[in-house]
Amino acid sequence: MKDVVHDLELLFRSRHGVVHLDTAEEERARGLLHHVAHELGVPFFTWTRSRGLVRAGQPGGVYGTEDPRQALEHVAQASIDALYHFQGVSRAGLDDDLVMALVRDCARALENRRGALVVTGADLSLPEGLRGVVTRSALPGPTEQELRTLLGQVVRDVSERRHVELDMDREEIARLLRHLSGLTLLEAEKTLTRAVVEDGVLNADDLGLVADAKRSLVEQGGVLEYTPVEASLAGVADLEGFKSWLSHRTAVVRHPDRARAAGLPFPRGVLLLGVPGCGKSLAAKAVAAEWHLPLLRLDPSGLYNKYIGESEKNFRRAMDTAERMAPVILWIDEIEKAFATGGSEDGGVSQRVLGTFLSWMQERRGDVFVVATANDVQRLPPEFLRKGRFDEVFFVDLPDAATRAEILRIHLVDRDADPDAFPLAELAAACEGFSGSELEQAIVSVQYAAFAEGGEIHPDRLSEELRRTRPLSVTMAEPISALRRWAEGRTVSAN
Repeated sequence: MKDVVHDLELLFRSRHGVVHLDTAEEERARGLLHHVAHELGVPFFTWTRSRGLVRAGQPGGVYGTEDPRQALEHVAQASIDALYHFQGVSRAGLDDDLVMALVRDCARALENRRGALVVTGADLSLPEGLRGVVTRSALPGPTEQELRTLLGQVVRDVSERRHVELDMDREEIARLLRHLSGLTLLEAEKTLTRAVVEDGVLNADDLGLVADAKRSLVEQGGVLEYTPVEASLAGVADLEGFKSWLSHRTAVVRHPDRARAAGLPFPRGVLLLGVPGCGKSLAAKAVAAEWHLPLLRLDPSGLYNKYIGESEKNFRRAMDTAERMAPVILWIDEIEKAFATGGSEDGGVSQRVLGTFLSWMQERRGDVFVVATANDVQRLPPEFLRKGRFDEVFFVDLPDAATRAEILRIHLVDRDADPDAFPLAELAAACEGFSGSELEQAIVSVQYAAFAEGGEIHPDRLSEELRRTRPLSVTMAEPISALRRWAEGRTVSAN
């Protein structure tokens, strides 16, 4: 909280007369601004449409200021130093010639006084006429200390009505607070209260409630999906080069404060290129499991909108959500579909979204690790492959014989079949050029047949299914060979 108050105080002392404070937490903003006004030694006023301008500590409002135009006129003409907070401001309310003129009057008047006019509102965007007048500042999410204080407050409040047991050690509490990041204080309070009231106990099992709250928050935007994490790196065959790279960064992710003190930033992300079906998507899920972080998937199909400017706005909203939930893994599957080059049939929308994405990659503040996967490198813009966009570019190739045997073993075990009853080395040698997903589908096909006949998966039937299958490396031999040749010397092997 101290850092936020200091930054706001510095902003106002720098004579920024009108500020748009971008936040979904207007009540929290009001509390922080009241504190800043106290630090500045000036009165604090709040404006709402129902009460008009009200000075803190006074019982009533300023007469006739329920109309925002009258309230702005009062601010512009007042001769006192003060900090004014206008809550619940909408784009429609600002998109009025008289209102914009009054805001400009306030900006000029407040530049010569100690104080400022601060506007907040849900999804508020400024009209063009105010872009050079109003300074935009984003209110960061609740700090760990604010969430810790909230946790203590919730436990105390519920304890007044019933017995409450806090069954968590220090490390589990730290995990709970990390999981709460990304929620507003109000959302966090509701989630914690529900967890405590449900059974009178707050323990590690309640992390599921936090996950549900985050899932609801993410899915409201329609572009990001909160993806459950079930895979683990142990369940991913081979990819030893990728696993080794991740292991060298795990300590940084799990101990970010200590890493920052040592001058090590949070990892930026990786681009996984490769043959379809060889485990790129599985690897993205496994990263989240290994690092114990939420996994958000960007859905390219929900990104684009027919209205001008809406696609870029959708993308910025998605990235804001990802930053709010940080630390987090952001998975963009088949990224070439979202930012493909070639063709102007979309009116340049994909290029504008690409520019927004590249800017965000350079400037993002939250601990967001991007895992992007791609099958067709020829469709990727050259800017993506420039050094510095990602920490590393990996190539995921077709599995070798030993890896194919391990993949078969994993999928047989998952289906309660005894892998020792199968000649895995012989089967693996007979299916050269198969991807991991093609091996899995062969076992699934045999499983269907076995179920229909009331039997079990049999080695001979699996061998026959593998012989009948024509893998992608055969049916699409030319493009896959070209992809493998391109990757040689340009990427790091994930295998």
